[in-house]
Amino acid sequence: MTIETKNSMTIEQVADLSAQVIQEVEKAVIGKRDVLEQMMAAFLSTGGHILMEDYPGLAKTLIANSFASALGMQFKRIQFTPDLLPGDITGGYVFESDKNRFMLRKGPIFTNILLADEINRASPKTQSALLEAMQEYQVTLEGETQSLPDPFIVIATQNPIEYEGTFPLPEAQLDRFMVKISVGYPLPEEEDEILRRRADRKMDAVTLKAITAPEVFLQMRAAVEGVYVDADVRRYMVDLVDKSRSHRQVAVGVSPRGSLALFKLARAWAAIHGRGFVIPDDVKQFIQPALAHRIILDPSLWDVKKSENRIVDEITYSVPVPVLKPENE
Repeated sequence: MTIETKNSMTIEQVADLSAQVIQEVEKAVIGKRDVLEQMMAAFLSTGGHILMEDYPGLAKTLIANSFASALGMQFKRIQFTPDLLPGDITGGYVFESDKNRFMLRKGPIFTNILLADEINRASPKTQSALLEAMQEYQVTLEGETQSLPDPFIVIATQNPIEYEGTFPLPEAQLDRFMVKISVGYPLPEEEDEILRRRADRKMDAVTLKAITAPEVFLQMRAAVEGVYVDADVRRYMVDLVDKSRSHRQVAVGVSPRGSLALFKLARAWAAIHGRGFVIPDDVKQFIQPALAHRIILDPSLWDVKKSENRIVDEITYSVPVPVLKPENE
């Protein structure tokens, strides 16, 4: 099935460009195809901000930088620390004596892909500087609204094992991340390939070429908007989210932003794999990444030793999967 859009880009073209981007990123990142495809699907979804939580040294920063290079987008990185201020992110007005006036000096948030490295090390006040940007794609400075570049994507990282001197992300901000992804350790043969490639190129840096540009990427996003979602598949997403709100071990269930995330991600996943329609397996691919970080467990049941991921697994198993009829029936 081919879906034509106003910008004339087809689903097949989206799939081909996505494959080229992922292949280019794999020159720097080895053995994480599933993670890269999930991130590509998030990028192709409007509001596709990504939270990467994993141990140090697992290429989180490298992945973000490599995607920015392959997508041909402007990339900036902010190292979050306890003394980081909101103005260090957004920028502000600075008085220039030679011109005798205040001039706007834009902060690093004015970019296409922003890496918020170790985001939970900054204070809640500083973390909140991202809230408006992630939802409304704008920044308000001294009462004036400044639009952010299009596209604008936040990739945030955090370390799950170091909690001293950190500030956990509030639920309102967690909810703004479309997916929460873990990279994981490479397999031994993959790690050996990392060492071999490093020995061959005789330098740390990996040079990647741009496969797309911002304007081409926006055409890809527009094409994804044409992917068809059957009513039964759409109701499957709703039932998954609704089940999270009635689970006896969940204090706060998934918000409608979670069902929208499933909807967008499933369409993007279908497009990446060359389909103009969504099947239930596309939805299943993102149940954990899109929903687990959006539920809050009942505090009285913490001693049960259950995690959000296990609860989401229970929800997944309890919701019937729709069976789609062939088109010729």
